[in-house]
Formats: sequence, C-alpha cells, structure tokens
Amino acid sequence: MTNHALVVGATGIAGAATVDLLVAKGWKVSALARKPQARAGVIAVAADLLDPTSLSSALAGITPTHVFFSSWLRQPTEAENIRVNAAMVRNLLDALQPHKSVRHVALVTGLKHYLGPFEAYGKGSLPQTPFREEQGRLDIDNFYYAQEDEVFAAAKRDGFNWSIHRPHTIIGKAIGNAMNMGTTLAVYASICKETGRPFRFPGVNAQWNGLTDMTSADLLARHLFWTATAAEAANEDFNIVNGDVFRWKWMWKRIADWFGIDAAEFDGSVTPLEGIMADDAPVWKDIAERHGLVEHDLTRLASPWHTDADLGRPIEVVTDMSKSRRRGFLEYQPTDDAFYDLFAKLRRERFIP
Repeated sequence: MTNHALVVGATGIAGAATVDLLVAKGWKVSALARKPQARAGVIAVAADLLDPTSLSSALAGITPTHVFFSSWLRQPTEAENIRVNAAMVRNLLDALQPHKSVRHVALVTGLKHYLGPFEAYGKGSLPQTPFREEQGRLDIDNFYYAQEDEVFAAAKRDGFNWSIHRPHTIIGKAIGNAMNMGTTLAVYASICKETGRPFRFPGVNAQWNGLTDMTSADLLARHLFWTATAAEAANEDFNIVNGDVFRWKWMWKRIADWFGIDAAEFDGSVTPLEGIMADDAPVWKDIAERHGLVEHDLTRLASPWHTDADLGRPIEVVTDMSKSRRRGFLEYQPTDDAFYDLFAKLRRERFIP
C-alpha cells in the first residue's frame, strides 16, 4: 500500500520539516493548514479544524495512511486551551474515520507535559529532571493531556497505532509561528548588530548557568518518520531532543559569534526580551527596507514572549532519550549546529541581513 501522509499544521516549525522529509522519502503528502502554502508535489488542504462541516468537505478526497498532527491555537486560559485544542484533534480524526484508511497517528506536544501549561509554567511541584516518559502526567489541567486522550479514544475506536512526541523548544524555520526561539534570536541579534545595542541575555541565572537541551525540527521530523515506520515504536510516548546538553552562557557567545557581535556580560539581572524588543517594529522595518529583506513585519518573525518563557524558567530542563534509544532511534543533532543551519537558511532566503 502506498504511504500517504496528512501533515496537520504543515506551515509550522514541526509540520514544515515533516513535509520536507516525507517528500524526500517519496511519500504522497497532503499538507493541511488554515492557509496552506503551495508546493510542487504536495497536496494543499485548506481547512479549519474547528469547523467540522468544512473540515469533512476539505478531506472528502483525502485518504491518508499516516497522520502527523502538530497544530494548536493559544487561548487566554488553560480551560479554553483544552476545549479548543482537544476539539481540533477530535474533529480531524472524526472527519477521517469514514475512510478507514488511517494506520498511524503521530501527535506532537512538548515538555509542558512535565512543566505544566502556561498558567502554571515551571511552578509548583515538578518532576525531577531529566524528564522521563515514565513520570506520567502532572495533577493539573493541561491541553496536551486532552489532545492525547482524543488520539487514544479514536485509536481504540478505529484501530490505528499512535505515537506521542514531546520535543523541547524547537529550532526551525516557520514564518508567523507563535513559538519560534531560533528566528526570534536571529532577529534580535541582527537588530543588535545593526544598531550597536548590546546583545543581552534576557533570561534568569538558572538558565544561564544550568543545563538545558533543545530539539531540531529536522531531527523531530526524523523521529516522527521512525515511529510511523518502526513496529517497536507503535503505541508509545517519546521525548525527542537533540541528544546534547549545554549551558546558555556557552551558547549565547556562540550565537553572538555567528552574527559577528559581542555577547554582553550577564550580571544576573533579568531583562525580558519582550520589553527589550517592545519598540523595535519600526527599527526592523528600516533594517528590512535597507537590506531588501522579504519580511518587514517584526511580529511575523519574532515571538519574544515565548523566548522569555523558556529562558525565564527557574529550574534546569534536561530530557532523557533512553526510551527512544532502546527502541532503535539513535540519531543526534548538535544544538549549536541546528542554530547555525537555521541562521544560514534565514540569511540565504533574505529573512535576516
């Protein structure tokens, strides 16, 4: 049987990398988004996951064997996050159910599984690090859990296999994405270089001096492909990170060096990036015009609030990959190289000077 992937959230960081990999692997690929991007060899599916009627119409001729779900909509409260994001998963799987074609569903969530939702992010009683899949769920409402439960219920009903993927902060290209540290830091460093402002670390001492890890979008895509094709990975939840650990006091200088600027000394004071970049929209527009860049709207590139959330956590965040390793996934990606690859791509495609 021909493998036919439906990638949901295909314009996001994880989704775009997954589309790239599956196309390279020779799979038939349908890419679903509210505003999908046209691409040769890919079936674009424009659909609203919150509108079951239009969703069913959009998927009428789509019979995927594999579904890769990496979409969510941020809401003002966690109760609304649960209601909206669980409905998105449920509506999609309900729309696909009559075709009876789905063999595997992969759901991308993240480390908020262990850290808690934005309302309680990194607060209260947290599991010991490194985070391991066996630690299970926190005793708190979390839309990731609600999304998982929708997948589990549909799998029981329809008989497909599933996998859950929990990346740490993802490094990859996706314009207009709400959680995009790599591009945010690239834009911030570019502004510092152009204006002569100091390239200050915006986080807390625990992140500057503590150990952490991240996830390359390309590695995440390879992990998704592995679980979709390896029998030993079926019906399991997995952490997925690059495989290295680092301290931001080391990484910050490496990022600065790539852009040809100096990394400001960190004195322990917290200067959130959201405040640093609050008035930078006209600054970026001027930089973009002078350098002939393709995106003049700072808000389409940078999400300082999300970078602040990651770099403001009061604890070390490191993630155990033993479960994947034991089952056969042995790939690895140095995190500094992941940043460099992204920065080079953004420069090559004229998103940064």
